[in-house]
Parts: sequence; structure tokens; C-alpha cells
Amino acid sequence: MPKGMDAARIEEILRDVAGRVEGDWMLVGGALVALWLDADRRTEDVDLVSLRGLAEDRLALLDAADALGLPIETLNSAADWFVRRIAGWDLDARPLLVGSAARILRPSPTVLILTKLSRLSESDLGDCLAAIRWAASSQEPIDAHRVRQAIAALPAAGPELRGRREALLEAL
Repeated sequence: MPKGMDAARIEEILRDVAGRVEGDWMLVGGALVALWLDADRRTEDVDLVSLRGLAEDRLALLDAADALGLPIETLNSAADWFVRRIAGWDLDARPLLVGSAARILRPSPTVLILTKLSRLSESDLGDCLAAIRWAASSQEPIDAHRVRQAIAALPAAGPELRGRREALLEAL
């Protein structure tokens, strides 16, 4: 069996969180891809970013992990460091799951890709390609110009990373 949480487990955790933690939260990373784009995707953590960005939100998320009997690193809010560097990251957010206390939102496909660019591991590239495939059949096109500009602004890379960047550019 593949390592990590599957979509069903991620959804179960998010439903529990949305009943315990208040506010609007954006799901990003592999957990988002598993729920939205690729049900075969597995992940080790659930990356949630508070739209308010308050320290007490982060602590409430850790308290929720503890109350659910999860290691606190399972609910990860460190992705906010990457997400908040993207202009307009929250503008096109769409509801993914609504609970009694919180809404779990998802970013636009463009923002999802932009969050993956700085690292662009093999799994990140797979996530970006899944977003591109989804966007091709939806009413939410990817801002390819914006993604190309972001890639061009990245520092030089070794051959493996350069190859993944080129594959992403070709897919756009």
C-alpha cells in the first residue's frame, strides 16, 4: 500500500477540523491534490493556511490535531510562508468543504502551481500537471503567462530541476 494518507483519510480529518476550528482555511499541497485532482495521490500531512493569518489560528489548528489524536505535524500551517508570497493567493479561492465552524477553501489552479515552483520535486511536477489537466476541462483556466514569468524569475537550477521546469513549461 502506498505510504501516506489517502483522499478518504484527508477528507475525514478536514471534516473534523472544520467542526472544531473557526474561520476560513485554504488547503494546499498534496492533500489538496488528493482531494481535488488525483485520488491516487498520497501525502504525509495536511497543509492548511488560515486566511486571517493569526497566530491563534495556528495554535487552534495544533490543538485540533491533538484533540483528534494526530501528531501535531499532521496539520501543517507552515505552507503559509510559501502561499503568502503569491500576490492575490486568496482572491480566487473556492469552497472545498464547509463544516459547522470553518470553511476549507482551495486555491485557483494557477496559485496551486505557483506554490509548487520553488521546490518543484517530482511529486510537485505531477501535482502541477494534474492541475493543468483539470484546468483544461474546467472554467478555471491557468494564467500561463503568470506561471511562465514566475519560472523565469527563479534562480538557476541543476539539470534535474531544470528538466522539471521545462516539462512544466511545455505542458502549459
